[in-house]
Amino acid sequence: MKAVFLDTSTFSAQTDLSLPDIITDYTKYDSTPNDTDIIIERCQDADIIITNKVELTADVIAHLPKLKLIHVTATGINNIDTNACQTHGVAWQNVAGYSTVSVPEHTFMLMLNVMRAGLFYHRQATDGTWQDDGRFCLVGEPIFDLSGKTLGIIGTGNIGRSVGRIAQAFGTTVLYAEHRGKAPRDDSYTAFDEVLARSDVISLHCPLTDDTAHLINDETISQMQKKPTIINVARGGVVDGSAVVRGILDGRLLGYGSDVFEAEPFADDDPLLTLKDHPRVFFTPHNAWGSLHAQARLWQILCSQVSAFVQNYQAD
Repeated sequence: MKAVFLDTSTFSAQTDLSLPDIITDYTKYDSTPNDTDIIIERCQDADIIITNKVELTADVIAHLPKLKLIHVTATGINNIDTNACQTHGVAWQNVAGYSTVSVPEHTFMLMLNVMRAGLFYHRQATDGTWQDDGRFCLVGEPIFDLSGKTLGIIGTGNIGRSVGRIAQAFGTTVLYAEHRGKAPRDDSYTAFDEVLARSDVISLHCPLTDDTAHLINDETISQMQKKPTIINVARGGVVDGSAVVRGILDGRLLGYGSDVFEAEPFADDDPLLTLKDHPRVFFTPHNAWGSLHAQARLWQILCSQVSAFVQNYQAD
């Protein structure tokens, strides 16, 4: 079978992206624009398309009669028209469970940089500020410990639970939020509004749905009584960026750390960019998932799934 990988540059150069021997023809492209004609040309003879973020629309799928499988190198499949897949008998698969170490560790990197003003102090240590001041240490911007704080976690899948376990090692009280407007299902959950009110840090790990779109907004920020830090490694659309900017500038939020944004890369007019030099703001370019270990694990899962698909297809 022939496989085409449309956007290998979404992986680190150090990651081995070879496929199992059951794939006899394999073509890789560093990147592919979301141009229907180019995608169709590159995939015309493909049995399997591998992609991370290239959009495979109904029009593309309809023009690929040999296509049998679309494999997304991520958990989310919003770039695939799954209805068109069903119409044309094309299977689709994704990869889950590969980043349950990488994302929680990245969460704490963001959290600690905001709480301890990491980027701010890095700049002071290296831009001449420290030398000009002359003291042996600079502590003008307050440094906050996680120990003794309360962490509210919104989204209680594997990653959210892992963040909670790590937080306990810091001496942090952990609250798992129930869905907004719902009574806690058991004693391990806390009402959503109570989590907002009690938390010193709020960490987002929920999917983006109609119910969670702009879940963090002016209204919910107004319910936060402890001037918390917000960490977003969920999806950019879970947060109203303009509300976060207002919350930080008005002193209702301590800071914001995020790996995800409503447009990726950043839109030039994204309000969050106005905070880029704030001592309590830390951004990363959607790479929380991407430790080398996580990338290798993702590809291992994909190879196993591709092998199983081809074997089952040939058996039929």
